[in-house]
Amino acid sequence: MLNIFMKGGPVMYPLLACSIIVLTVIIERIFFWIGMNMRRDKPLVDEVLELCRAGDWESVRIKARDSKDYVIKILITGILHRDFSMVKAMESATAEEIKRMRKFMGIIDTMITVAPLLGIFGTVLGIILSFEALGSAGIEHPQAVTAGIAQALITTAAGLGIAILSVFPYNYFNSRVEKSALAIEKYATSLEIVYEKLVSNNGEQKGTKNES
Repeated sequence: MLNIFMKGGPVMYPLLACSIIVLTVIIERIFFWIGMNMRRDKPLVDEVLELCRAGDWESVRIKARDSKDYVIKILITGILHRDFSMVKAMESATAEEIKRMRKFMGIIDTMITVAPLLGIFGTVLGIILSFEALGSAGIEHPQAVTAGIAQALITTAAGLGIAILSVFPYNYFNSRVEKSALAIEKYATSLEIVYEKLVSNNGEQKGTKNES
């Protein structure tokens, strides 16, 4: 492996840096999503919505106090700002959570683009070396050309390999972000409906009392 790396020429070093960066980000994101899964608490989310239907805000505060579920955090943000703008508060909290979920994704995207380009750059350099060797040694010594051709092929393969292996986790992480965004939207909408109904019922009750 080291021999192949050395044959690839100087472009292999930035390609190695790209592979290390991508691998580091992928590992970090894997641990991030494992942690997110472990902190999810769907039964508690449903329980919080039920308590909101009853307007029992104090019980909601107690139940959700120690929760690290990102959906519950967003719902609690909306509840805390219900007298001002529940929707805008949840939108702001959602933007922060999505930002956290998309962290470092731009790096993977960049590496997917840069790695093949570096590979092509190495290919061009290898072909240039091959022609130079061919001009110096002549066609009678084809072995002098093989080093440049090897460099061209190795860097191309390395660049494509990094890009191909990065695409799968990149798409997976993106799908997780989209799935989480849909879950947030679902529960946030449910909370908005519950709160609007609660406010409406309270208004009707006050109106009935005033009439009587």
